[in-house]
Amino acid sequence: MEEKMSEKEIFKIMFMQLVYTLQNAAVMQLGKMMNPATNKIEKNLAQANSTIEMLRMLKAKTVNNLEKEEQDMLDQVVFTLELNYADEVEREKKNQEKKPDVDKPVE
Repeated sequence: MEEKMSEKEIFKIMFMQLVYTLQNAAVMQLGKMMNPATNKIEKNLAQANSTIEMLRMLKAKTVNNLEKEEQDMLDQVVFTLELNYADEVEREKKNQEKKPDVDKPVE
């Protein structure tokens, strides 16, 4: 006989799917994974930052309302994405410093 899942169990799965969906979007936006729609690696740090901020908002709005497994997963996803974002921002900064200034007159 088939057991039905409770609404609480269904919502837990849905919550985790939402977090993973946002995580995958941020990873693509950080240029760490191919966009399946375009089959290209596309980096957009502004979009990645927005997605990470959305996860941080979700974390803040769900304080004391998640099971330990959900909270741990959300904490880890946000932490990992923030580290990757900081790494990519630093990489972009270094790349900009290496590029010659095309507007600067040659002496």
